[in-house]
Amino acid sequence: MGKRIRVQRRGRGGQNWRASTHKRVAPAKYPIMAPKLSFDASLTGKIEALMHNPGSGSPIALIKFENGLSCYSVTPEGIFTGQQICYGGKAPAEIGNIIPLGKVPEGTLVCDLELHPGDGGKMAKSSGAYATVVGHTPQGTMIRLPSGRTRYVDDYCLSTVGVVSASGRIEKPFLKAGNMFHLMKAKGHKYPRVSGRKMVPACHPYGSSKRSSRRCTTTSHGAPPGQKVGLIAARGPGQKKKRAIR
Repeated sequence: MGKRIRVQRRGRGGQNWRASTHKRVAPAKYPIMAPKLSFDASLTGKIEALMHNPGSGSPIALIKFENGLSCYSVTPEGIFTGQQICYGGKAPAEIGNIIPLGKVPEGTLVCDLELHPGDGGKMAKSSGAYATVVGHTPQGTMIRLPSGRTRYVDDYCLSTVGVVSASGRIEKPFLKAGNMFHLMKAKGHKYPRVSGRKMVPACHPYGSSKRSSRRCTTTSHGAPPGQKVGLIAARGPGQKKKRAIR
């Protein structure tokens, strides 16, 4: 009897498999306001503190506004503690300001974009990430995402002007396995991850280097734990070829 594979041992998620989210400061989300009111208004705030958030590559900023609202936001490069932040459609397109995409000039680099008005920010939030405002159309604002793809987003969706800080974070080598271990522990990722092909047949369905023991890498949705590994309900046996982005 071999060792149970990761899928079986994980189960519903015990203490050893959970992310240590209790150490995190707060989620980085915009304050809840009516999208149509913020589109034609302007609100002034101040950056009270910049702090480290475990599990995040860049620090987060605590912003307090003049009307009493406060929020934690993604930190773009160039902002500092005590800086004045403008929120709303009448705010100038300066680094750190929170502006609806419909009011952002074309060619501006933005980060922490909302997919839908009021969702708090979903895209371009990692270290060094940014999106580019391509143009304004009747369908919405066209943006170019960090992946290179373009899509239309509602004009009322909020965004922060600038590029997310800590862009050179991944250029520094870890040097020690312990550093990588603590990073993965904060993010809740399972580390180290050993591929099934490197295991023995008793520990994984894809184990062994013998050609006769290889199996198809696609499995159905109804497969039990222990067999449900690899590409779950995949239409093809591998990754599709990347298309050229025009």
